[in-house]
Amino acid sequence: MPSFMDKLKGIKTLGDVKYLITKKEEDRGKDILKSMDEISPEEAFAVGGGPVMMKTPSGLAKHDAKKEEETAKTLEGAPIQSLAEGVKTKIEGISFSIDLRPKIIELPPFKDVSSINVKYPVMPPYAYAHIYWDKKNSELLYEIEEPELSKVEKNLLRLIQLGLEEMINVSFVRATNSNLIMQYLEKNVQSILIELGTKVTKETYFKIMYYVYRDSVGLNEIEPMLNDYFIEDIECNGQNFPIYIVHRKYQNLRSNIQFNDPQRITDFVEKLAQKAGRYVSYARPILDGTLPDGSRVNATYTSDVTTRGPTFTIRKFTKEPWTPIHLINMNTASAEVFAFLWLVIENKFNIMVIGETASGKTTFMNSILHFVSSEARICSIEDTREINIAHDNWLPAVVRTGFGIPNISGVQYGEINLFDLLKETFRQNPDYVVVGEVRGIETYVLFQGMASGHPSFSTFHANSMETLTRRLETPPISLPPTLVESLDVVCVTSHIKGRETNIRRMMEMDEIIEVKGEVGKVVMNKLFLWDPVKDVFQFNGNSHVFKKIFDRTGTPIRTLMDELNTRTKLLKKIAEMKITDFKEVNEIVNSYVKNKTETLKRFGITEEGIANEKKVKSGNEDKKEGKEKPAPKSSSQPPSQKPSKSQTSPPSQQPSPASGQSSKKKNAKNKAPNKK
Repeated sequence: MPSFMDKLKGIKTLGDVKYLITKKEEDRGKDILKSMDEISPEEAFAVGGGPVMMKTPSGLAKHDAKKEEETAKTLEGAPIQSLAEGVKTKIEGISFSIDLRPKIIELPPFKDVSSINVKYPVMPPYAYAHIYWDKKNSELLYEIEEPELSKVEKNLLRLIQLGLEEMINVSFVRATNSNLIMQYLEKNVQSILIELGTKVTKETYFKIMYYVYRDSVGLNEIEPMLNDYFIEDIECNGQNFPIYIVHRKYQNLRSNIQFNDPQRITDFVEKLAQKAGRYVSYARPILDGTLPDGSRVNATYTSDVTTRGPTFTIRKFTKEPWTPIHLINMNTASAEVFAFLWLVIENKFNIMVIGETASGKTTFMNSILHFVSSEARICSIEDTREINIAHDNWLPAVVRTGFGIPNISGVQYGEINLFDLLKETFRQNPDYVVVGEVRGIETYVLFQGMASGHPSFSTFHANSMETLTRRLETPPISLPPTLVESLDVVCVTSHIKGRETNIRRMMEMDEIIEVKGEVGKVVMNKLFLWDPVKDVFQFNGNSHVFKKIFDRTGTPIRTLMDELNTRTKLLKKIAEMKITDFKEVNEIVNSYVKNKTETLKRFGITEEGIANEKKVKSGNEDKKEGKEKPAPKSSSQPPSQKPSKSQTSPPSQQPSPASGQSSKKKNAKNKAPNKK
């Protein structure tokens, strides 16, 4: 094995001191590495990644040629990075470790933004986020606080990074096991320190290892931001401009990170492309992909496209799938809303989630996919990978860019687009089809699938039902009204921002009844409507989908309403218990479908108790409206006498007016007047 000194260029010895050769001979003294104490090399033992190993708290590793071969083979056989990489909670090397999933703190409420001054860990014990009010510029600032390096430590870090470039095995780049990568890096760092004969303190050693991890395994300066739970977007507008972040609580904030070196930001965009498994160049300067942790990245490579130089935007996604319980606890939608969607999905109707950019469309759709039965097959199609569900019988597909010069129709050789994937998906016998976002010709295929009986879910950019139908019926989509009617339920989401407000809500849920010939004209039923004053969701109690279920299966609407109430009660109970783990939520949903009584009993819910609560609620609603029941009729009253309006059931419990003749006859019997 060649010595490190043979591999590392630019290093010369002068007595016992090693130093880095600089351009000017007289500047050598600036880069001399001074000795420090505490951690020092004991013996020169060879290990997997480098020639020697220093003593650490975990002890010395003895020379073993067989071990060196095994380490190399392990790295060579490592799989290419995948989305599962984002589930890592802790990086552990030999003696160095970083906590990537620190405890999420509750940020304190505030009345005046100028009083904000909070600090919380993002990569403890090394990196912290500090948010405070800047009096000079009258704005909130977001600062990443990292370990400070002295001049000597900076020179040592630069020397180590140069050495790592010479020593790292090519297979290391492909490895997906973060702990294995960190151990490999740490062995090489220790080897470099021993070859240099350099003594460093524990504090210095761990600081250097943090920066080695950040710049080698992570994404350089923005790695702490990617680990900040509260950050939604990371935005770089070009060279010499500060990076902005979108915070869950404090909205848009300017950070203390910026790229001043044009080569550094260009290299960074190339690194983003490598992490996303995509290609970027001067010929193809736009990058659109997904990082290993599931975050979506869009970047530009040249100043020809963006005049301020290379740019990037990263839309972060949670490392674990969000469930309906998360959104119930955040009041994005109520338990009753999700209970209704549960029934809609179970009965295989079509759903579309619409809203403006960053309104939470994908998160909302991703959460309701937890209601799909564990046996059902889901086929998802996306431009960039965003959907993340815990489902074994799931076939995820993404588009592929082509090669070479586009043909006359603008398509490159080998290109696979949404239209191609969607056509193939309907031939794969899916139980549910999920399209990340439709915007073009693929929409026609999706609605054809809906019309042919394939239950489908998708997201779409529109802020209202009228806008949705208008966009669907006009170019470039141009759907006929009869196809638009194949869509059953539309959920409208929105991001409400204000001076002290930063929330996402489902504004309304609409059922499409009929689409008229005139563009944008749709007859719909506003089933749920958000009340912004009380921050509650109002249910009109008259579902057109329930009528369709009755026509299809014969299940009485009254039974469906009772089932809605039962599932609402269950979801509320789960939310109260703060059960948000996606595996637990999936288990409860599947358990309820297979053994309803036992599942309800497990949460202390009985169907009799739900029925009693329903009666009490009904009576309270009547009293509020001044519709108390009159005194019982005398026995001389003919049984055929019709009840007064005050004797009828509350509107929220009445079946749909269009529920069929059989339903009307059955309900007429229930409306007979009470006798003494």
